[in-house]
Amino acid sequence: MSHRLRLGVNVDHVATIRNARGGRHPDPVRAAKLAIAAGCDGITAHLREDRRHIRDDDIARLKAEIDKPLNFEMAATEEMTAIALTTKPHAVCLVPEKRTERTTEGGLDAVKQRAQLKPVIHTLKHAGIRVSLFIAAQPAQIEAAAELGAPVIEIHTGSWCDALSEGRTTEAEAEWQLIRAGALLAHGFGLEVHAGHGLDYASAESIAALPQIVELNIGHFLIGEAVFEGLTETVKFMRAAMDRGRANIKKS
Repeated sequence: MSHRLRLGVNVDHVATIRNARGGRHPDPVRAAKLAIAAGCDGITAHLREDRRHIRDDDIARLKAEIDKPLNFEMAATEEMTAIALTTKPHAVCLVPEKRTERTTEGGLDAVKQRAQLKPVIHTLKHAGIRVSLFIAAQPAQIEAAAELGAPVIEIHTGSWCDALSEGRTTEAEAEWQLIRAGALLAHGFGLEVHAGHGLDYASAESIAALPQIVELNIGHFLIGEAVFEGLTETVKFMRAAMDRGRANIKKS
């Protein structure tokens, strides 16, 4: 079990700002390079079906120009699988996608979507691409991920983060216990465990204390804070928060 907690920075929302006005500014590839220089361990980018933020050329440029792993978030569709096979990112994270959602609203239903997910996972793995499934920390979802042969899961932390930010203490505690138990279960299955969605400095510091989790993927909060502090500083602040949390792991 690794004590090094990796930070993946999602640059989608840099592209959201760019696309609001058109043109090429601000450039998500430049943001990725700044985040890497500030100490992140990889870059995440979600190419949606409607191309609302990241575009095809962003993915191609990220793969060509950054010197850290690219985590390509995508829906399990033929179109996206073909793009992944052409781009050959370090990793693909399969996520649910709906045109009407503002952001990803929950995890994949790996139980009900086995037939759709299985061939995509097989194809990507055969191409040498690491595959993760973005799922809720529910036992049935984790078991399905293991049975499907995905080597990695990313736990959806959005419900926990929302409950924390809205002061719903009882619900936040229930969600936290689900995440803790899910991380343990997944690790027991031999899966690599990541987490992401809605994390800020405080919640990232808290979840960093779970030793089974080896990577956090964070985007919206960092890009929002960068408006005030600058992206370099926000990545450094996040790295420091994660390191503080990791230092709280109790040694057995």
